[in-house]
Amino acid sequence: MEKPRQDLVATADSTFDPNADRLREECGVFGIFNHPDAAAITALGLHALQHRGQEAAGIVTFDGKRFHSERRMGLVGDAFTRREVIDRLPGNSAVGHVRYSTTGETILRNVQPLFAELNAGGFAIGHNGNLTNGVKLRRDLVREGAMMQSTTDTEAILHLVAKSARNRFVDRFIDGLRQLEGAYAFVGLTNKKLVGARDPLGIRPLVIGSLDGCPILASETCALDIIGAQYVRDVENGEVVVFDEDGAQSHKPFPPVQSRPCIFEYIYFARPDSIVGGRSVYNVRKTLGVELAREAPAPADVIVPVPDSGVPAAIGYSQESGIPYELGIIRNHYVGRTFIEPTQAIRDQGVRLKHSANRAVVAGKRIVLVDDSIVRGTTSRKIVQMMRDAGATEVHFRIASPPITHPDYYGIDTPERDKLLAATHDLEGMRRFIGADTLAFLSVDGIYRAMGFDKRDAVRPQFTDHCFTGDYPTPLTDQGATDASPRQLSLLAEAI
Repeated sequence: MEKPRQDLVATADSTFDPNADRLREECGVFGIFNHPDAAAITALGLHALQHRGQEAAGIVTFDGKRFHSERRMGLVGDAFTRREVIDRLPGNSAVGHVRYSTTGETILRNVQPLFAELNAGGFAIGHNGNLTNGVKLRRDLVREGAMMQSTTDTEAILHLVAKSARNRFVDRFIDGLRQLEGAYAFVGLTNKKLVGARDPLGIRPLVIGSLDGCPILASETCALDIIGAQYVRDVENGEVVVFDEDGAQSHKPFPPVQSRPCIFEYIYFARPDSIVGGRSVYNVRKTLGVELAREAPAPADVIVPVPDSGVPAAIGYSQESGIPYELGIIRNHYVGRTFIEPTQAIRDQGVRLKHSANRAVVAGKRIVLVDDSIVRGTTSRKIVQMMRDAGATEVHFRIASPPITHPDYYGIDTPERDKLLAATHDLEGMRRFIGADTLAFLSVDGIYRAMGFDKRDAVRPQFTDHCFTGDYPTPLTDQGATDASPRQLSLLAEAI
């Protein structure tokens, strides 16, 4: 049954956040071993990964005797491009992290990499993803006497490693990993090693690079490109890699299973110039647009992307349909998340702070708007109205992914299910809500065709696509059960 339209409108207009109606990744990680410019290189790598988290950043280095840590709220460029900060991070090895918290307040003690002194020495770790049993682990650890210094799920791995009775560090680390559920890509630093690990399904990405013969770990290949490093390979699903003075070692402690990387890395999160799982993200997004044009053609005069994430798909849609591609919306890249609006009238016009209509392109035209996804639908609604106000005679909305009907628990910030437009409205209800003349989404099989498969394998799907299908690939221990309206937990909420 369609939810009353005014409920969603009221929710959307109470305050304006130009990014509130977008999916957001939790974080990105970077590490380098045995390079004289470790801190500066890590800062550059984090700058390339800034799209994965804009709320906080941190770097930990080791100089052969002691660890050094700098953690800051805000963007990488706000702190880590200053020479005096880099000078406070001596050492030849470093790990870094950019953060976007899934929900709740971001505070300095939650900024990663987290660091602890263990029995065998210091250990710093950064995490991309989300543990679906993180709250349970935290409760169990606290009950056993652990003293938590943060409210993130990442801290659990530090305590699990510390508790292990194994002798070698890598075995203790693996002991900890065996107790985790969910999605993770870890990058860690000890006084002797750089370590990386990917969850058994490979939900979150992690790649290996090399610069001047020194190994690098990073969330995406774009972080290698910015420093002139060479891509070596992806860390495999369920693999633990270790780099030290003796070279590189690979450990595979989990039973082999088919990998299921997150499909949203291709649809939205990864930078278009990255290579993820051997595929160009840009080319995948263009092909999504091609498939969308085949599945959902529209009578129109011009194809208009919703910038920036809709651009590659719009190009593909234009090329397949033969309809000209134009920049009918201009994005203002200088809008911050904390813009202060003094009046309701300004809040009501909030979307125009981020997007402006290019009237010369859209006036008097039938247009096809192409975007990567619809979450709550409130921004899409305002963009459609903006196109009409600029003189568009028809607005056809095309989405280069299927409807998002289920929340994520693997590191993507999604609303609770009852706030997802596609979970509360049928297609016609969504069309009426956003005000378009027509609305169409790419099918699940269309995504798989764009990825090079004939269709989704219902028995063994090749990607983590639960946001569209409800097929969660791991247990959701902290949720209790995958019922019809699961609750998105805040990992920043106290778990005791």
